Amino acid sequence: MPARKRKPHVAVVDWEPAPASNSGAELEAKTIGKAAVVKYYLAATEADFTPAILRSDAIILWQNTTVTEVSIAKMTNCRVFIRNGVGYDTVDIAAAARRGIPVCNVPDYGTEEVADHAIALAMAQVRQLFPLHREAMSLGWKLHVKEKLRRLSTLTFGIVGLGRIGTACALRAKALGFRVVFHDPYLPSGTHKALGIGRADSLSKLLKQADVVSLHCPLNAETHYLIAEKELALMKPTAYLVNTARGGVIKKKAVLAALRKGVIAGAGLDVIEDEPLKTKAEARTPNLIATCHAAFCSVEGMIEMRTTSARIAKQAVLDQPLDNVVNGL
Repeated sequence: MPARKRKPHVAVVDWEPAPASNSGAELEAKTIGKAAVVKYYLAATEADFTPAILRSDAIILWQNTTVTEVSIAKMTNCRVFIRNGVGYDTVDIAAAARRGIPVCNVPDYGTEEVADHAIALAMAQVRQLFPLHREAMSLGWKLHVKEKLRRLSTLTFGIVGLGRIGTACALRAKALGFRVVFHDPYLPSGTHKALGIGRADSLSKLLKQADVVSLHCPLNAETHYLIAEKELALMKPTAYLVNTARGGVIKKKAVLAALRKGVIAGAGLDVIEDEPLKTKAEARTPNLIATCHAAFCSVEGMIEMRTTSARIAKQAVLDQPLDNVVNGL
């Protein structure tokens, strides 16, 4: 009697310190159906990967779950890694490529949410919502921050990285009345004309003129610490920095020091290097608004992201062409 063929296994791996899924892998299992067995796992680091994870045919990774060459070498059955989100810096994509394993992401699920969140962080700073809230809640009404309140039509909104989310953010900022300028060395000439916005041909030129700088670029070797001491010093002392991209794009030590010294007026950070904030001193940094790596999050966006990841996993176990491959396979 021939041996029964092993059914493919899909592992949904979530980050144990702060699980992003509230329902395990029910949605993924429903999307994949009978094509594979789907199971949900928690792991703080790749050292926590169980034999079942390492033997999986497809692995869906939530944020902050890192996979290096050490683990990839043990994944002899793996046909695909899928990052449940836009960024894929937590996976060693070169090591995966050497093993012939495609790495995929979900690049478009949170476009609206992240753009909205970036605008919300910028508006909270420009209109000083949190200081005004604290004053009102303390039964005060003296408008201590009135000198910081600005008219949007007099301000320049600078965008670094004009991909899907950067473009969505640019259109929102433009609609609010900001003058919008972007910097992205990889886009062709004329992009600014199509959108009716300005273009800076260098990061330094953008930083010097912008009243708000919003980051929308991936984290890689080129963009790691894209914003550090030197770049912060180029910004206006009245300018605000917003990051809904990846924490490592900004050097945490540099931006917190810049806020304490008044080098810039404020920052709105949904993501931060070595997140979350580690100490009370970091949390007390003046003029800092921090949110919990939540810009991507909405009920609708989470469903779209998870079903897209599951669809790609199903493609892999059925040996179909894969969507959204980022490592050239």
